[in-house]
Amino acid sequence: MSKSKTMVPEAREGLNRFKMEAASEVGVSLKQGYNGDLTSKQAGSIGGQMVKKMIQQYENNLK
Repeated sequence: MSKSKTMVPEAREGLNRFKMEAASEVGVSLKQGYNGDLTSKQAGSIGGQMVKKMIQQYENNLK
């Protein structure tokens, strides 16, 4: 379990689903729990995909 604190604890499950979805979209296989065996490139591609999707959602909400 991560030591970082989620600002809204109830959102943890949703964030984990979002992360798993983003990982799947970029072809990275995540497992529940610890994923310290990922390369920096893999972890970065997941984070980048998450940011891309968040920006896209924000832009869609502006329309």
